[in-house]
Amino acid sequence: MAVDKSTVAHIAKLARIRIPEARQEALAGELSGILAWVEQLGELDTQGVAPMTSVVEVRPVNRKDAVSDGDCRGKVIANAPETEHGFFTVPKVIE
Repeated sequence: MAVDKSTVAHIAKLARIRIPEARQEALAGELSGILAWVEQLGELDTQGVAPMTSVVEVRPVNRKDAVSDGDCRGKVIANAPETEHGFFTVPKVIE
């Protein structure tokens, strides 16, 4: 699949990013190369290969589902510019 300059402009618009017109032609070539490589992967024979999410077999760690407060209130409050009675102090906002 070949990507042209207008497709790059359309993708940029959808992604809400600005790509200078001078860069669009080079980017079209790069994207075409990536898509050609992905098409090559489709030619591989994967018959009998089990789907996997990692090259290393990993079992998910099961833990007890328990509610906790995180036990780090002091660390959080230490980051505040101002505190009062263990709570954040913020300026009053009136419009």
